[in-house]
Amino acid sequence: MAKSIRIQRVNETIKQVLGELVLTGLKDPRIGLVTITEVRVSNDLAAARVYFSVMGDEETHKKTRQGLISARQFMRREIGRALKIHTAPELRFIYDDSLDRAIRIDEKLHEAGLDDSVDSVDRQGNPVAPPAAAGGTEGGDK
Repeated sequence: MAKSIRIQRVNETIKQVLGELVLTGLKDPRIGLVTITEVRVSNDLAAARVYFSVMGDEETHKKTRQGLISARQFMRREIGRALKIHTAPELRFIYDDSLDRAIRIDEKLHEAGLDDSVDSVDRQGNPVAPPAAAGGTEGGDK
């Protein structure tokens, strides 16, 4: 159990360090607005899969990945400093397409007209019907 907690802490620390680096420390023009979505380090801390997302087309994804790969050694050095370890994990960059999938699902729902049935949610997360469907006279007595 303690080992998995340690791995989780290492994952979060690496994610934080890489997030800060892509925001401020990398000067490669191929790397735009990148989000580090997840880090999964191996049990022996020898390797880490770094999942990232970036807005744009397939070409943008490829260029961003190439930029991240070219900065890999610099990032490993910074991770080693942050974790205070001699050998930082080997970084493997993987494009996270979950945002793309969510956008496609939203578009499909919009095309099917299913996203108009609920305009918002209340504080507890329950759906609230649009005012026209509620049948009330809100704001009409002024």
